[in-house]
Amino acid sequence: MPSLPAPALPAALLCDMDGTLVDTEHQWLATVADFLREQGAEAGEETLAAFAGSPVDDAAKRLVRDHGVGLGVTRTAARLDRDFTARVAAGVTVQPGALRLLDRARALGIPAALVTASERHVADLVLRTLGAHRFALSVTSGEAPRGKPHPDPYLAAAEGLGVDPADCLAVEDTPTGAAAALAAGCRLLAVPTVPGIAPGPRTAVVASLEDVDLADFPFTRVA
Repeated sequence: MPSLPAPALPAALLCDMDGTLVDTEHQWLATVADFLREQGAEAGEETLAAFAGSPVDDAAKRLVRDHGVGLGVTRTAARLDRDFTARVAAGVTVQPGALRLLDRARALGIPAALVTASERHVADLVLRTLGAHRFALSVTSGEAPRGKPHPDPYLAAAEGLGVDPADCLAVEDTPTGAAAALAAGCRLLAVPTVPGIAPGPRTAVVASLEDVDLADFPFTRVA
């Protein structure tokens, strides 16, 4: 009986940061929650879910538009950025299996890119923990024409690596990031930290990065 062909490896691994590689999504949502409470607004789970994976500027606009924050978008964004950066600078926890995934990609000759909605200075703090040597490049907030959920950050990462987005495997934890990766044409490996990502033709959902081996992952290009 003929053996089945080995799964095709992705041309590149495009990884979200907050919540996916490091446990900072909770720090980000805690930052938003504290800010909402300071402003006398409700900060329940359903309210916070809308901010998961959101860039600072988009979050600030939402807070002013939908939650009656009177500071204005610029001052709100500055507050969020200051408080979130302080939380990250105090230390981050690497998600289980994250470094193993990145090192496995490197061993297989698969370049990795960091594709994050966080600001450059936050990403650089986290890269000290993850190891900048594990990434061929990084794309942060403001370094693509539009941020997530638009596809631009993933398109920019694929272009920077010289690969077709359809040949890439994106790794995400929020519906916002998942929408960006899928809109770019990538295959998606989802490790959800909030509800809202469903399995599909181009989407595999796992509970932990510890469950993933790129050499065995069923990566096939979908037209």
